[in-house]
Amino acid sequence: MTSIIPLWDHAAPYAAIGHEDEMPHLIPFIHPGSESAVIICPGGGYGFLADHEGAPIAELLNRAGISAFVLKYRVAPHQQPAPLTDGQRAIRYVRAHAEDFGIHPSKIAVLGFSAGGHLTAMLGTVYDEGQTEHADPIERVSSRPDRIILCYPVITMESYGHAGSRENLLGPEASDELVIAYSAEKQVKADAPEAFIWHTSDDGAVPVQNSLRYALALGAHGIPYDLHVFEKGSHGLGLAEDNAAVSAWSGLCLTWLKNQGW
Repeated sequence: MTSIIPLWDHAAPYAAIGHEDEMPHLIPFIHPGSESAVIICPGGGYGFLADHEGAPIAELLNRAGISAFVLKYRVAPHQQPAPLTDGQRAIRYVRAHAEDFGIHPSKIAVLGFSAGGHLTAMLGTVYDEGQTEHADPIERVSSRPDRIILCYPVITMESYGHAGSRENLLGPEASDELVIAYSAEKQVKADAPEAFIWHTSDDGAVPVQNSLRYALALGAHGIPYDLHVFEKGSHGLGLAEDNAAVSAWSGLCLTWLKNQGW
């Protein structure tokens, strides 16, 4: 692991007033010889970033021969579109510097937990091919992830969503239009990336319906997905090392990534 990588060499856009100096950044976990990478978005309800959903996941991926980056994106008091902008910039940055990292530019996945899963799902639905005339060469690069991995994700900002994530991201008076725009299941497009998704059926904080809605949206567009719903397990388990059944998710995910060419 090397030092942190700031996403911008100037103040990040869409900063909350009084928090302009907060610096979204990547923490790289490069595995020599790996041609693929996974950008990790920890959860925390858009209010904080959970440590157990960051570096331990990167280390797991490294053990499997995959490079990883932990994304430290902005959370409250920053609101939309700051986190999404940070995620898009992270993808562009890794892709723009793929040769430096020894990574193939078409082998960049994003993995997210809970609210980080919402960010990941949004990155898998709201993307562009880059602005070819932009003065910043990083902004000329595509922000589309090649694959996404959703771990007990917040998906919708409507019913079955997570009230804390919604308020932190959208504010207490979010318009109907904004709620729809940030309900990831409503933004899936025909060229959205394939997904690995897992949840527990008795998640009391973020109901499993979030994952089911996203899977249904992918299916409606004919986009392949690998969905796993475990019977028992609380929210925020991370690697779930104390839950023998749920801990199987990481092996299933690594197998899926291998089958995807990672």
